[in-house]
Amino acid sequence: MEHRPQPFHGWRITAAALVTFGISVGLPYYNIGFFYDYFQRSFGWQRSDVTLGFPLAALLTIWVGPVVIPRFSPRKLILAGTACTAAALAGFACMGPRLAVYYAFWIVYMAGYVCSGSIPHQLLISYWFRRHRGKAMGILFAGVALIGSLGSFLVTWLTHLFDMRTTLLALAAIMFVAWPFVILFIRDKPGDVGQFVDGDPATPSPAGPRPIPVRQLWCRRPFWLLLAGCTCSIGAIGAVNFHMKFIFLDAGFANGVAADSAWRTASVLILWSSIAGRLLMGALADRFSRELVMIADFFLVALTIPLLLTVQPGSGFSLYCFATLFGFGMGADYMLIPLVAAEQFGVDSLPRVMGIIVPVTVLGQSWFPYVVSILRDTRGDYWLPMSAVLAVALAGSLAIVALPRRPAPNLIPVGLEPTAGPPFQPFSHEAVRHSNPGGTGPDP
Repeated sequence: MEHRPQPFHGWRITAAALVTFGISVGLPYYNIGFFYDYFQRSFGWQRSDVTLGFPLAALLTIWVGPVVIPRFSPRKLILAGTACTAAALAGFACMGPRLAVYYAFWIVYMAGYVCSGSIPHQLLISYWFRRHRGKAMGILFAGVALIGSLGSFLVTWLTHLFDMRTTLLALAAIMFVAWPFVILFIRDKPGDVGQFVDGDPATPSPAGPRPIPVRQLWCRRPFWLLLAGCTCSIGAIGAVNFHMKFIFLDAGFANGVAADSAWRTASVLILWSSIAGRLLMGALADRFSRELVMIADFFLVALTIPLLLTVQPGSGFSLYCFATLFGFGMGADYMLIPLVAAEQFGVDSLPRVMGIIVPVTVLGQSWFPYVVSILRDTRGDYWLPMSAVLAVALAGSLAIVALPRRPAPNLIPVGLEPTAGPPFQPFSHEAVRHSNPGGTGPDP
């Protein structure tokens, strides 16, 4: 009897990862800001007290990425991380007015965010795809936007129907919905089920070559440029996401239904438009230089930031315009980082590269909103703080401009994807003289 090969599992795993990524990140991250003013009013905290939890936890958990990520498989990381996130959300629901307890639960949340968030899901897609990595990554990140936007409806509905505590407990319970998808459908690498990258036997498995040593990463200029550019851009996005509701309140939206409604409309539009941004930019990243696609996206994010300050009660067009354009750029921003990192350093080095980049960008994503809070409390309005956000976003775009370019993925022959190192260079004795014994290629 003729043996028929199994269908390629990569797209099925992408679909399952879409759900687990949306639950583990999209639902809590994009909706925790909804509760900030409730925390403020319920416990009498200052705005800076509320926003300090995320950056403080990011600082204290920065070691989790470099230490934990390379040692465990993506499946185990997602299972453990969602459990931590559930524990943190339940803690937020049951805590009292002590800030120390609030900050402790943020530490638990951040550990879960790093373990079950972007890193394990990006690794899954990078292991299973090469030629279609951009499309698959776009589909994956669409789940964050889709489930995050559904969460925006859910948290407003449940909070108005019941209360803040019930809503947070419901979010905690939903985290465990990710477990059956991980256990039943997700596999870490194609080799685990006898398959190949992209379903093409000509494409080698990414498990073979040695990754770049961490000490060599620190010596590479492209690594620092990518780290700086991503930290600045994601820091600017974090400032917008975490301060958006406060900006609406300063603009004249009344506490309660009016501010909640404006936040929900903006949040849903941002997340829905981010789906289009992720799918389009992902497709472009498979056809053109991924560095150029990232440059265009980072500049788009920067140029939409001033639109937020034009939103006023009754100005629906300004709200829709800001949310749509910002969401389009924001969606592709996170998605492009692993694509460019894999191009610059090879897919085999991706766990180490992302294990450093993601925790550092989370620091920018968390501490920069706190700096914005201080600037706002000092100045009394958001004009200077948002000008600083714009400047940081533009600086991140310029850092990516300085990255070396790699060929478009469709121009690289199947089976010849670089595993590490700088952009393609012609053979020269100088390159051989400076090559390192680890086989990772000459330093750029």
